Amino acid sequence: MRSAIFFLLSASFLGAFIDAEPAAAASLGRYEVVGVEEGDMLKMRGGPGTGYNVIVGLPNGTALRVHSCEQTGGTRWCRVSLVRARGLKGYVSWAYLRKT
Repeated sequence: MRSAIFFLLSASFLGAFIDAEPAAAASLGRYEVVGVEEGDMLKMRGGPGTGYNVIVGLPNGTALRVHSCEQTGGTRWCRVSLVRARGLKGYVSWAYLRKT
């Protein structure tokens, strides 16, 4: 009986942990573009690196949702989507993002 209760509690704990992880991994939260020089824009690219095509330029203050990040060479690249146009997705440099 004691082992059955322990098993059920363990299974419940692991189930809660496994269910929670994908939700947390789905988004790191909302960020905004910062630090772009006057008259310039942050380039959202098709992949994590400068060798990928530019999708769109983002001015300072653009609201983004960060989904994941990865290190490529010396730059941390984040997969993002625009808050106001969720279908528009790409990669930007982490250096130009600030948590909101």
